[in-house]
Amino acid sequence: MADISIKGPIVPSDEAWIYDWFGIECANPKAVNSAIAKANGEKLDVYINSGGGDIFAGSEIYEALRSYKGDVKIHVVGLAASAASVIACARESEITPTAMMMVHNVSSYAEGDYHDMKHQAEVLQKANKTIANAYIAKTGMSEAEALALMDKETWLTAQEAVEKGLCNAISKPQQNSTVQLAASYNSGMLPKSVIDKMRNQLTNEKQKKQAQTKLNLLKLGGKNI
Repeated sequence: MADISIKGPIVPSDEAWIYDWFGIECANPKAVNSAIAKANGEKLDVYINSGGGDIFAGSEIYEALRSYKGDVKIHVVGLAASAASVIACARESEITPTAMMMVHNVSSYAEGDYHDMKHQAEVLQKANKTIANAYIAKTGMSEAEALALMDKETWLTAQEAVEKGLCNAISKPQQNSTVQLAASYNSGMLPKSVIDKMRNQLTNEKQKKQAQTKLNLLKLGGKNI
């Protein structure tokens, strides 16, 4: 038996190190696939408490769990929102009475003229349909029903999640479990500007260190630049 934790924002694998740098817990496909490989067919218990994140990273995790050959049990222990709600639909699941699920439209940002805005709107509408497929496959609801739930940003209690078919059952409360609610919703993902700044800053620092190391070696060798 092996455990997989889907907690904190769901991010692309190549950005996970930045969250680690800041000490922010996150989930990413590489870590999940690594845990799955180590499980080697044993039963997987997946624990979710996440506000969501990148839809493509979420989709990769969803498919990895969906196609796993062994038994999988998903436990929603806090919040399964947005991309995390997609992952919760991958296999048989249960939700603790104090947990919640949330489904909503895909969001993004764009710049440019009205052609660009129109194109981005079309991309988002198609992305909504791809996300809706996870809810349709799990519950048997129609595409129209799934998109309607997403369109109005639907928050579901444990009982409502089971009634909608998004979870299979309500679990017994875990002892010493703690659930934190906030007045506003935030997936916890770092802004792209912060990620880009970190990439550039660390790259520059690495280059400076490499240049200094080379200079020191040249000085030791009695050479001048």
